[in-house]
Amino acid sequence: MAKSKTVSRHTLLDACAENGPTPERRARSEFVGTAPPRVLRTVQALLQVGDITQLAADAAERWYRDYVFGYCDYVEFSDQHRPSTLTRHDAVSWQLVRARAMARITAVRDALGLCAHQRLRMLLVDELSFRAMGEALFPAISAGSSQRKIAAQCALLLEQLAARQEAERKATKADRATRNKAPQPDMELVARTEQA
Repeated sequence: MAKSKTVSRHTLLDACAENGPTPERRARSEFVGTAPPRVLRTVQALLQVGDITQLAADAAERWYRDYVFGYCDYVEFSDQHRPSTLTRHDAVSWQLVRARAMARITAVRDALGLCAHQRLRMLLVDELSFRAMGEALFPAISAGSSQRKIAAQCALLLEQLAARQEAERKATKADRATRNKAPQPDMELVARTEQA
């Protein structure tokens, strides 16, 4: 009987770190120097040109993470991520967190509209270029004109997404502050109670 070979944990981690795009995929796309390597998306192109702010690019990344978690049921953590030692998710709590991500996606779709949701999907999930998006959405006009139109629409949409997320964050913070604030006693009721 042959003895099975044991592999150390560090060897497995090193092998996973080497995983990356295939040579064919590298030839088709331009990658950002992150770990793991990501395709240079149109969001980074808009950011480099100055059409959107860093807040809009961050909002797009949050929306993308919610979308992937909600629809595909996995989360990509950054290198700086520190796992929480306070909570451990079981199957039920994991699905509740996933449901919250889907609720955020649905709220954005309801607030900005189905056309905006479709453009976000094409831009962030499908990673289409402006040219490909323009050909799909505006087939009757020239490629250059449709590319400029869709780039402007996407820049405006990402700024709206950032503003919506900021407003939602402020509302959540205000709601927490009012919930955590101790209720003040009604002075008139206290005075009547003391007189009695």
